[in-house]
Amino acid sequence: MSDSTFLMYLLALAGAFLLPGPDMALVLATGAARGVGTALVTAVGIAGARAVHVTLSGAGLATLMVAHPQALQWVKWAGAAYLFYLAARLLQSALSKSNPDSEAAAPATEQGARASLVRGFLTNLLNPKALLFCSMFLPQFVNVNVASASMGMQYLRLGATLVLMGLLFDAIYAVLAARLARRLRGKPSPYGKFVLPTVFVLLAGRLVMG
Repeated sequence: MSDSTFLMYLLALAGAFLLPGPDMALVLATGAARGVGTALVTAVGIAGARAVHVTLSGAGLATLMVAHPQALQWVKWAGAAYLFYLAARLLQSALSKSNPDSEAAAPATEQGARASLVRGFLTNLLNPKALLFCSMFLPQFVNVNVASASMGMQYLRLGATLVLMGLLFDAIYAVLAARLARRLRGKPSPYGKFVLPTVFVLLAGRLVMG
C-alpha cells in the first residue's frame, strides 16, 4: 500500500469518527455523567468490539449476514433489547439514589469499571451497522493485485489502524465531555442522572428504526 493511499485512509477514518454516531453519543454521555475514567473504560470496550467487527468482516460474516437479512434483523433486535435493558437498570439506579434515605453513591470500583468495559463492548458489538461499515470500508483500500498473504497483512494493518484511531477519537470525546460537565457542575441539574438512560433509549430507537 502506497503512503498516499494510507494517508487517504486516515483522512477517511477521521471523517467517519467525526460524524455523530452511537459510539460518540455513548462516550460523550458517559463522560458527562460518570467522569473521564469511566468514559475511557467504555471507549476501550468499544475498541475491543471494533476489533471483533474487523475480524468478522475479514472472515466474511458480514457478507453472510447481508445474504440472510433475517440474521441481521435478529442481531439488530438483540442490540436494541440490550440497550433498553441498560436504560432500565440505569434509570432504576438513578431513582434509588434520588431517595434521601438511600446510601451515598460509592466511588468507582473494579466491578464498576468491568461493567463499563462490558457495556461499551456489547453496545458496539450488537450494532450490525458497525460490522457492515468494516466490511464495506476496509476492502476499498486493499490492493488486490498482490499475493493473498500480502492482502492479509494489508487488512491487518488497516483494521488495527481503525481500532486505534477510533480509540483515540473516543478518548478525546471522553475528556472533552468530562471537562465540560465539570465546568457546568456549579449549578447541578436534578436531571443529570437521567442522561445515560435517555441516551440508551435513543440509541435503541435509532438501531431499530435504522
